[in-house]
Amino acid sequence: MQSQKVIDHIVNWLKEYATKSNVKGYVLGVSGGVDSGVVSTLCAMTGLEVLLLEMPIRQKEDQVNRAKDHIEDLKKRFPNVKGDTVNLTPVFESFESVVDAHNENSATKNLALANTRSRFRMLNLYYFGQLHGLLVCGTGNKVEDFGIGFYTKYGDGGVDVSPIGDLYKTEVYQLAKDLDLIESIQKAIPTDGLWDAERTDEDQIGATYPELEKIQKEWATKTESDYEGRDLEVYKIFARMNKAAQHKMNPIPLCDIPEGWRTS
Repeated sequence: MQSQKVIDHIVNWLKEYATKSNVKGYVLGVSGGVDSGVVSTLCAMTGLEVLLLEMPIRQKEDQVNRAKDHIEDLKKRFPNVKGDTVNLTPVFESFESVVDAHNENSATKNLALANTRSRFRMLNLYYFGQLHGLLVCGTGNKVEDFGIGFYTKYGDGGVDVSPIGDLYKTEVYQLAKDLDLIESIQKAIPTDGLWDAERTDEDQIGATYPELEKIQKEWATKTESDYEGRDLEVYKIFARMNKAAQHKMNPIPLCDIPEGWRTS
């Protein structure tokens, strides 16, 4: 990958989009992971106003520390960057206590609550975005957003722009190195940070990002019969998750009303 060309292209794209949208810049959440680390750095490089929010909800200490260290590093390097912490744990726990009384299906409770964490963060980003005239910048990569749909609908999927949505995870790691992100971010093991017990992305998905990328790159030209062994296992994982996530990737279905029915 020609990293410098990609970096310059994304930075210019972000700058031009904000200018055309008549906004001051971008707001985004920093989780301590490589995706948000790279995107926040690219936003900072635009020279526009950038607000970075760390939004813990019963977060693991190492995730919090990485996020804060990264924000402080960017603030030192870029005068246009501001950072803040908004602790959403009390908000989430208040919601959790209210809905507990109405829970009818405990089998799906934990997943529903995990997605709720992501949606609270989305609400917070749009709140601060509206306050300061900023667009909400997404941090999803190509595999997550357009391969297996590994994100929360109207959570981390609720954004205004998606600057790395056409980059594979391995390419994002390459940019992290070329952008000289702090070492802890470059070496961070991918996790969505939505569970009380530590769950890496690989734990949840059952495959690594390089394995998934291989399948996604061949998705249009190969079928299940073209694979065997571990590749076949990963193909089935990819196919299952891709099918289940179509409601996230496709536009909201619209029920068209026949034109003739509009007149009596």
